[in-house]
Amino acid sequence: MTMATVYGLGLGPGDPDLMTVRADRLLRGARHVAFFRKAGCEGKARSIVADLIPAGATEHPMEYPVTTEIPFDDPRYNEILAAFYADSTARLKALAEAGEDVVVLCEGDPFFYGSFMHLYTRLKDDVAVEVVPGITGMSAAWTASGAPITWGDDVMSVLPGTLPEEVLVRGIKAADAVVVMKMGRHLGKLRRALLLAGRAEDAWIVEYAAMPGQTVTRLSDYPGRTAPYFSIVLVHGQGRRP
Repeated sequence: MTMATVYGLGLGPGDPDLMTVRADRLLRGARHVAFFRKAGCEGKARSIVADLIPAGATEHPMEYPVTTEIPFDDPRYNEILAAFYADSTARLKALAEAGEDVVVLCEGDPFFYGSFMHLYTRLKDDVAVEVVPGITGMSAAWTASGAPITWGDDVMSVLPGTLPEEVLVRGIKAADAVVVMKMGRHLGKLRRALLLAGRAEDAWIVEYAAMPGQTVTRLSDYPGRTAPYFSIVLVHGQGRRP
């Protein structure tokens, strides 16, 4: 029996119209569809393409055993997630070895801060794995802001909001344009870092880019102390131009 393929399918930032033609074709022809989700939830990736999943496809939800319940620097966090990814890998590998292609739904781009990367590194030496790139959430965010993110020779940095405050300050100071992801309860820390870096008045927050409920707000006018999971802060570059 010929070994089948596991596809990491980049779905883009949230609007199914922003999927690639290749991702759309693979999904519409899929017999097995896997996706990550929090227990008790549909899963954001699945909800994006719910109307595109073939009626006869078998669905394989992969439910995170932990999200924010344990600090990520607690040794138990890595132990629990490593076991989860090992189990999920075994399930996908068994399907591929049985000759069944599987598409794994991935928000944004599979190789950009995505859970699929943890499956990819465990699968790639044993079965065929193909990654279908997707439009990133940050691209949708700066498009929603109505302004280019970089000009000319601008240097752009992408910073996780989970970084220590002093690291955020250094990263913001070192770049012309800045994208900050993974904020949530770290928004207050990011506000302080932007202030210390002298960029607080230049920052914008985009919620739910390319999704229902999208908003674009200057960060200094943003009332929340925390931000939804699907939020991105932008500082636009102002570099060289004709």
